Amino acid sequence: MEHDVIDTLVTPEGRLDVLSKNEVNKLLDTSQGGLYDTFRRCALAVLNSGSTIDDGRALLERYESFEISIIQRERGIKLDIKGAPAAAFVDGKMIKGLHEHLFAVLRDIIFVSDEVTGNPKFDLHSTEGVTDAVFHILRNANVLQTQLNPNLVVCWGGHSINRAEYNYSKEVGYQLGLRGLDICTGCGPGAMKGPMKGATIGHAKQRLHNGRYLGITEPGIIAAESPNPIVNDLVIMPDIEKRLEAFVRAGHGIVVFPGGAGTAEEILYILGILLHPDNADVPFPLIFTGPETAREYFVQINQFIHDTLGPEAQQRYKIIIDDPELVAREMQEGIKQVREFRKAHSDAYYFNWLLRIDHEFQKPFHPTHENMRNLSLHKNQPTHLLAAQLRRAFSGVVAGNVKDDGIRSIEKYGNFEIHGDKSIMGPMDALLASFVAQHRMKLAGTAYVPCYTVVQ
Repeated sequence: MEHDVIDTLVTPEGRLDVLSKNEVNKLLDTSQGGLYDTFRRCALAVLNSGSTIDDGRALLERYESFEISIIQRERGIKLDIKGAPAAAFVDGKMIKGLHEHLFAVLRDIIFVSDEVTGNPKFDLHSTEGVTDAVFHILRNANVLQTQLNPNLVVCWGGHSINRAEYNYSKEVGYQLGLRGLDICTGCGPGAMKGPMKGATIGHAKQRLHNGRYLGITEPGIIAAESPNPIVNDLVIMPDIEKRLEAFVRAGHGIVVFPGGAGTAEEILYILGILLHPDNADVPFPLIFTGPETAREYFVQINQFIHDTLGPEAQQRYKIIIDDPELVAREMQEGIKQVREFRKAHSDAYYFNWLLRIDHEFQKPFHPTHENMRNLSLHKNQPTHLLAAQLRRAFSGVVAGNVKDDGIRSIEKYGNFEIHGDKSIMGPMDALLASFVAQHRMKLAGTAYVPCYTVVQ
């Protein structure tokens, strides 16, 4: 069933006025190797901002007739859009923030295709090469601000959270904003939108007019987590691993709100990096927080980390329940230490070059049934590498829950099977079951059917 839609022509702003014929051909190429499908999916997700859909395939089916093409004009290009969601427009005119996001999609997809993928300058099989690619994508998007002191707080958490948790994330964002801290999130709804919304009020009260609300996403997840319109800098990274690296390289500290499998994936990612022996002395404030009603969630996460990664991992974060002011003060203090450390080691304030990220955290993981079955989930390996394997397991659950490709794969071949040591599988099964019981896997009102089977 089609919903209210609008056809329109849109003119870009800034330096995307001119595209080469080759760039246009690549974007309009509907063949297997072309960029059109990625471009169309990301553009539709951006224009679907504020929607209650968190299912990539459902979005594509709802707006089946949506098309976007590029018209070359003597004065530059225009986007010809057919069947766009009507909610992206006010009195027939596209909302300005969404207009900006649309061209951020165009910018990043072209840049990654032309300058990164297949470019011999970037050795994407080496740690340094991947980090260099992440740096260039962020620099091209103009989000690396060289003249600023460290002040960017990354906020992670679920898109499917209840009203109390959403309001709490907003209050934390407000307290961060009052202290002049900027916000970076995965840019979708829920715990990604709340902190930005709160920070805008905090910034307004302090008369801070250059508040940054940075959203970092990737093509596989954007349909499930459509960018919210508060985001004033949107970056589309080519895959989940580069998205996660962009968060920890650009941010100066992380606040984690309640969430589901995707939030567990993010927690395991940052803990795996901080547990690398080379990062033992690198300050990186990491706070888990939520309202009183989320206490049980963090008890379970903390227990899971204890059972799988051990007490050393628990030393790298603080849990603060129901105290937004304390979260903001602790984060501000932690970022001061980051600044002193970067200054002492001549590391850039705007990009964390010194942080060692093992290549296991950078290699794109494709959650096929075979790859999920063959994960190395045992304790006979360094702790940071076990964290990398656990992250992949949760990444697969996210794919099966909300990503178009993952949903189709589950329908075709059945559930992902997750195998491993009993001492790991037991806690993992318990944690995932708690996410299901607390309705953290899908948006409220959507029945959840597990896409995984934990084999003990």
